[in-house]
Amino acid sequence: MQNAKRRLIGAVVLTLTLGASVPALADGLPALMAMKAQGIPSLADLAARVSGAVVNISAEEDLPGHSPPATMPHIAPGTPFDKMFRDFFKNHGKGMPPMEPQNNQATSLGSGFVIDPSGIVVTDNHVIADANHITVIFTDGRKLRARLLGRDKKLDIAVLKVTSPKPLASVAFGNSDKMRIGDPVMAVGNPFGLGGTVTAGIVSARHRNIDSGPYDDFIQTDAAINKGNSGGPLFNMAGEVIGINTAILSPSGGSIGLGFATPSNSVISAIAQLRKTGVVKRGWLGVRIQKVDAAIAESLGLGTPRGALIASLEASGPAGPAGLQPGDVIVKFNGHDIDTARDLPKMVANTAVGDDVPVEVIRNGKVVDKTVKLGLLPDDAKLAAADAPPKPKAAAPIEALGMGLSLLDDAARKKFSIAATVTGVLVTSVDPQSPAAAKGIAADNVIVKVEQKKVATPADVLAALANAKKSGKKIALLLVARPSGQDQFVALPVP
Repeated sequence: MQNAKRRLIGAVVLTLTLGASVPALADGLPALMAMKAQGIPSLADLAARVSGAVVNISAEEDLPGHSPPATMPHIAPGTPFDKMFRDFFKNHGKGMPPMEPQNNQATSLGSGFVIDPSGIVVTDNHVIADANHITVIFTDGRKLRARLLGRDKKLDIAVLKVTSPKPLASVAFGNSDKMRIGDPVMAVGNPFGLGGTVTAGIVSARHRNIDSGPYDDFIQTDAAINKGNSGGPLFNMAGEVIGINTAILSPSGGSIGLGFATPSNSVISAIAQLRKTGVVKRGWLGVRIQKVDAAIAESLGLGTPRGALIASLEASGPAGPAGLQPGDVIVKFNGHDIDTARDLPKMVANTAVGDDVPVEVIRNGKVVDKTVKLGLLPDDAKLAAADAPPKPKAAAPIEALGMGLSLLDDAARKKFSIAATVTGVLVTSVDPQSPAAAKGIAADNVIVKVEQKKVATPADVLAALANAKKSGKKIALLLVARPSGQDQFVALPVP
């Protein structure tokens, strides 16, 4: 087990921390004097009140390996007996067994916090990872063996249970949605395995996406979070947990004032489910979505970019039976506005399975209201195969929008390894100077729809583009599929 997991982002490293502080300033003493002059209160009382509920997490993983037989005596290296044993095993064609016990465990150190006096502890999933043995260490030195109640990899959280003869100090969750940029925060954790450490800072940003999971919505803080702070709490000034420290952005693995915490409002429901059943059940809409950029917004008559564009529907998902279609732009879900595509997955996931949810979409420039009964999010949702149109007759290759287009036949499928579920018109070449190339279209892509209408031949593409131009459109919306079948809408200028 590693103490930290890292992902390279440009020239910096995103580190899942297995440690937050007033940012380092060039002159520490003048900074402290300035704080006093400004009347910034001490955090000592707050730290004293909550620190007892913050714990260290020691997670051990058994590794494969060979240990020496229990009866093997210790033989000092270099002695006559050592030489005799080595000669014996050499003459019998066997390797010398290890004389010293081997370390067959990997250990990681992180942080956590008690949320219930009965012994419920919350931490990050990556802290305990594949651990076989988890120990919770309290500020008074007590060590209690923990049992894993459940984990959720998507939110990177885990819930543990310890048994204590007396009630434990605990902390409560606060409302992370009330936190504003500039609000003071305090973190308590176990940076670099040093033990309980208190640091402070402010909320630097909200709704950060660091590409660590499908529901990224992190609180960014300049409070010093380092390796070992993972799983520890981020407090508001009322002593409520408004975030769980998860990751840092750093070239060295140490804090440079870019720390990230999972908001409390993102995990409260999931933690309750983990305590009760050990698993998290999430609502499922059954759509693949993409961002609405300025070009797509213009082509759909949306005005300003907003909402989540449905690129395709899942095979057995609830969206299809409810009447949602590829090309629809979801602008409201369950009464909440969808400002960006990232908003929708989080809203759906936090809605109960089986709920009948009102969904407002923009379709062909008009508002359409639908009601969807949410399904249960599968572990591995697979893309649905679109209904295949009638097999077209052969057509000669043509060019349009800087792309060479031809019929998608069996030979083309084999040549470009295109899935049998993908239907449409094959892109055989792309002018590198064309808008199509700038949008990422490549030879082996398949044009599935033009202006929301399915196409089967190159002539269909030309006809759809001609109709768009005739109606005065400057941007045409194409649904393009990759060889694997992943669909994406692309907006291109009408020639």
